[in-house]
Amino acid sequence: MGTLKDKRSPETTPERSSIMAKIRAKDTKIEVFFRKELFHRGYRYRKNVKRLPGTPDLYFKRFKTVIFINGCFWHHHTRCRLATSPKTNSDFWIAKFAANVSRDEANIDKLRQMGLKVIVLWECLVKSMMKDEKLKEQIISEVLDFMIDSKEDYLILE
Repeated sequence: MGTLKDKRSPETTPERSSIMAKIRAKDTKIEVFFRKELFHRGYRYRKNVKRLPGTPDLYFKRFKTVIFINGCFWHHHTRCRLATSPKTNSDFWIAKFAANVSRDEANIDKLRQMGLKVIVLWECLVKSMMKDEKLKEQIISEVLDFMIDSKEDYLILE
């Protein structure tokens, strides 16, 4: 078991299972970074509200706004270097990514119908914000302006 002659496909090995089990669904580094930036500026929120469609990462009741911080791989960010497709079991992954994207769109539509503003931030942008102070201030300002003043109900930042 686990030798070079192992005929099982890589996605079913214990090593693959171990790798996939380590991927977090909430409280990721990028999510924690963004949350802390807003918290330090005095904005309060609820995390991972299960009663809302899609379980948004952040919910601002006062501003009727939710924020999703999407991982580029899992939510298949178009034209992003982080949104790769595994070479093995490609049919499974294509279907998986399509289902994720479709579910995301449906959840966003439901939230908007509920009268909530929706912001989607992509992993690659938040990672760039972590390295660039000017970009961080620009994006946070854009998010706050949208939350507080915008008449629009949907914002994607990539």
